[in-house]
Amino acid sequence: MISVTINQKVYQLDADPNMPLLWAIRDLAGLTGTKYGCGVAQCGACVVHLNGEAVRACITPLRSAEGQQVVTIEGLSENNDHPLQRAWQEIDVPQCGYCHSGQIMSAAILLRDNPNPTDQDINDAMSGNICRCGTYLRIREGIKRAAEMRK
Repeated sequence: MISVTINQKVYQLDADPNMPLLWAIRDLAGLTGTKYGCGVAQCGACVVHLNGEAVRACITPLRSAEGQQVVTIEGLSENNDHPLQRAWQEIDVPQCGYCHSGQIMSAAILLRDNPNPTDQDINDAMSGNICRCGTYLRIREGIKRAAEMRK
C-alpha cells in the first residue's frame, strides 16, 4: 500500500510503486480532471502539483508521491473559484477543453511565483503546455485576467 494525500484526502493505494501518478489519480482515486495526453511529458495535459511544484503526472512514478501532497485541478479551489478558473470561464478560454486542467495547473504556479507576468513570462512558463485547438492567445488573456483578479 502506498499512502498519498491528494487534494487534502489521504488515499491508501494498492498499486505498483512504478505506476505513473496519472493512473493512480484517475483510475485508483477516481479523479478524472487530470488528463492523459501524450504519456511522455511533452503536452502538459497531465500537470498536477506535487508539494507545490508542477509535475507531469504521466511520467512521475507513484512512489515519488508517497507521503507527499498532490493537488489536482479538482483540488485547486473548493468551488471552482480560483482566479484562473473564473477567468477561464469569463472569457471562454477553452475550445475543446481537453488541455485546460493542465494549462490552469501550470498557470497557477506561474502566478504564484510571478503575480504580474509579462507576455514573455507567460509564453516562457506555458511553452510546455500544448493546446491542439490553438487557443494560446485566450490562454494568455486568461492568465492576465486572473493576475488582475488576484490584486
